[in-house]
Amino acid sequence: MTVSATLAANEAVAARRAAGQEVLALGFGEAGIPVHPLLRQRLTQAAGQISYGPVAGIDAAREAAAGYWTRRAIPTGAEQVILGPGSKPLLFALLHAAGGDVVLPKPAWVSYAAQAELLGRDPIRVPVPKGEGGVPDAEALDAAVRAARRAGRDPRVVVATLPDNPTGRLASEQSVKALCEAARELDLIIAADEIYRDLVFEPGSFPSPAAWAPERTVTTTSLSKNYALGGWRVGAARFPDSPLGARLRESVRGTASELWSATPMPMQHAAAYAWSDPQELVERVALARRLHGSVAAAVAEVFAAAGAAVPAPQGGFYVWPDFAPLRDSLAAKWGIATGADLAGVLLERFGIVVLPGSAFGDDPEALTLRVAVTGIYGENDSERLAALVSRFPMEMPWIAEALAGLAEKLRALTASE
Repeated sequence: MTVSATLAANEAVAARRAAGQEVLALGFGEAGIPVHPLLRQRLTQAAGQISYGPVAGIDAAREAAAGYWTRRAIPTGAEQVILGPGSKPLLFALLHAAGGDVVLPKPAWVSYAAQAELLGRDPIRVPVPKGEGGVPDAEALDAAVRAARRAGRDPRVVVATLPDNPTGRLASEQSVKALCEAARELDLIIAADEIYRDLVFEPGSFPSPAAWAPERTVTTTSLSKNYALGGWRVGAARFPDSPLGARLRESVRGTASELWSATPMPMQHAAAYAWSDPQELVERVALARRLHGSVAAAVAEVFAAAGAAVPAPQGGFYVWPDFAPLRDSLAAKWGIATGADLAGVLLERFGIVVLPGSAFGDDPEALTLRVAVTGIYGENDSERLAALVSRFPMEMPWIAEALAGLAEKLRALTASE
């Protein structure tokens, strides 16, 4: 098991900067905005809370998480919630509790496959519907699961990410409903990773699997993306109000008791405040959503202008350009044959850090990239805060300069000899 590709990219940025090398950091999925003062205050006030606490989490935090989901049209009781040090260990504990093989969308966030492999399972990858992301195509899912079972395998879980990392796309309601129907027919647990839910750019109903398959959907969230608190490590999982949900919850709680004992107490108090949706924090998330959406759209335009095929980003802070239209010219000019080749040239020749689509399970020969746009919000909290509150973030000089520099380097990459 190697270091996660996303974390490795972050370390590569730090190393290049320490060496005095120019770098445009578009590889690491960190939200890139300063912590809200009220959240900092809550954490400070709770710093003296040093007991282990209940394995599932303190009542106040679980009740707040339950309220968070209930206000988003997923009725939830506190008894259905377990807290953990981030959503990542909760997902791992869920895969462990479910047993059997894991079905993933193709492409999918890097850690899903890695966690399955840590459990000794080779993930089953199923393509997403054309133009979408985060949810396996229902017909292809049915075929893949039945074929796997005929071959003696035991698929039990299908993962969905809404909206998606790496593509920045939000699966359609039709595709999510079809997934739920297929999961019920195939008796699969749905693991719905909704960590970017609050960062969908356009208003409207949200296609959560818990709405159409409530008896078999486990939903996870955290404060890492909407509030940019990745380093605080606090997340929550919502289990179904069903016999299956009760069994999974108790198994995850048992795993938690042996792996992390309890979520850090100060973070739980901060999370209890955040998940209660106070107006000041709701406004902060709205600002973050505007910043992510406007910059992601601008970055997508830059890649499209260079000749890549780019689906319009719909949520989170990612862009998924595909350089397949330029395959012949890139091969002739740079010897590029794979996504990893393309990412390597961008890093070594132009100082641009991105990840190849193959890191997320895409075919190695695909010329797809995962671009995290938050790396251009600013070099310090002052710049990032200014970008956050600006009605027109693209007018911030450092963002405009970064976009212009990216465009210039992509022109150099793709220009014919």
